[in-house]
Amino acid sequence: MERFCLDCQAVLKGRADKKFCDDQCRSNFNNHAKAIDITLVKQINKILLKNRNILQSKNPNDKTKIKKVNLQNEGFNFTYHTHTYTTQKGSVYFFCYEFGYLLLENEEVLLVKRNEI
Repeated sequence: MERFCLDCQAVLKGRADKKFCDDQCRSNFNNHAKAIDITLVKQINKILLKNRNILQSKNPNDKTKIKKVNLQNEGFNFTYHTHTYTTQKGSVYFFCYEFGYLLLENEEVLLVKRNEI
């Protein structure tokens, strides 16, 4: 049974567990696989940072109530956040790093800043 290099598809000769024909193919294969992962992480981090910056700019006093549409108009993406915090009453705050928000009635949003580290 012939085996083929995972990068260039050349026929492999030698050890039965060999996956690449040489170091260049091994390096190329691994760099390409890693680049795909890094690109996805960079895209998500860019969204999270944009969300954080929007929350920071709309919340100068560490606690502010605004309309949800104001965040949406700035390009805020409600799908992405770094973590959540649930109060004893069951309210769920969504955070982008230290800046967070709580969805309220009437399309309003309470913006908060968590000062604890």
